[in-house]
Amino acid sequence: METNQSNTVMKRILLWMALSLGLLACGGGNAKTQESNEADNTKDRIEVLYFHGKKRCATCMAIEQRTRETLEEQFADELKNGSLVFRVIDISQPENEALADKYEVTWSSLFVCRWKGGRETPENLTEFAFGSARKASEAFKAGLAARIRELQK
Repeated sequence: METNQSNTVMKRILLWMALSLGLLACGGGNAKTQESNEADNTKDRIEVLYFHGKKRCATCMAIEQRTRETLEEQFADELKNGSLVFRVIDISQPENEALADKYEVTWSSLFVCRWKGGRETPENLTEFAFGSARKASEAFKAGLAARIRELQK
């Protein structure tokens, strides 16, 4: 009986270690980003923000790639007219620190933000992105597109 408990504890420890290493590989830690002054906060729009660190794992790169594909395939007109904006933000760059602080980002993250009447409503899709961008890319694309369409209403 004691051996089973020891094995269970050891498995949990190994799982936590693996998860911690995975977060570090995705650019985890205390890397920060800064807010850009480019955006006109009076214009109604949807912003898709993909944050990443200097080091990126396969899943992190898949999130950016699948997001870009989704936006270019399904929202080309919106990207062109500025009602949808896609920003890729490297949180390892000092100039991005304020933006990372604003969204409380310390590793790879995906946000969809609705700007309406000068007010922003951010939605954190990071968990969804990590769960589907790499191994269920079509589900990721469909889910992201559906969320954007819902925010456009």
